[in-house]
Amino acid sequence: MTSIIDYDAGNIKSVENALSYIGEEAEVTRDPERILSSDHIILPGVGAFGDAMEKLRSYGLEPVIREAVSREIPFLGICLGLQLLFEESEESPGAKGLCLLPGKILKFPEMGLKIPHIGWNSVRKKAESDFFREVPEESYYYFVHSYYLPAENPAVIGEAEYGIPFGAIVQKGKLLACQFHPEKSSAAGRRLLQNFLSNC
Repeated sequence: MTSIIDYDAGNIKSVENALSYIGEEAEVTRDPERILSSDHIILPGVGAFGDAMEKLRSYGLEPVIREAVSREIPFLGICLGLQLLFEESEESPGAKGLCLLPGKILKFPEMGLKIPHIGWNSVRKKAESDFFREVPEESYYYFVHSYYLPAENPAVIGEAEYGIPFGAIVQKGKLLACQFHPEKSSAAGRRLLQNFLSNC
C-alpha cells in the first residue's frame, strides 16, 4: 500500500489516478499510523512553500515525515513536495522547510522567459539510480514551477534547463523527489513511478 500524504495540497487526485493506472493500491491519508505502516509514501504538492509547511505542521505531519524518512520507508516528493524537503525558499522568507536535505530553493531570475516555467522539458541524468531503470536518456517530463533547486546541489541526480540548469530529480538513499509531475508525464513518468514502487 502506498500512502499519499493529505495536507490540502493540490494535485492529489491526479497522483492517486496515476498510481491506479499502473496497478498500485494507494490511500490518501494524514493518519500517522497509516502513513508509517505504508510500503511507500508520496508527498505531492501544488501551492506556496510557506502555506504548505504551515499545513503540514498544523496537521502534525512534519514529525511523521521525519520518522518515515528515518525508517527508510521509500519516500517520493513531487513538485512542491521536492522543494519542501529543503531548508528554505525565496518564495516564503522566514519559513522553515522540512530540512531533510540541505539547500535553498530560489526564484527563477529574469531571463526573458515566461515564469512560471510550464511545459515539457528533458531531464539529463547526473548519477546512476534504480529510479532511472528502463527510462530513456533525456526523456521529457511536465513541469509547472516558478522556483527551482540549483543544479549543483549534491542531492541532484537529474537536471533540466530553463534558461539556467536546475535540479529536476533528487535522491538521498530512499528519499527521492521530482520537480516535475511524473503523474502527468506520459509513459516516462509512469515508468519512474513504477521504478519508485518496485526498485527504490
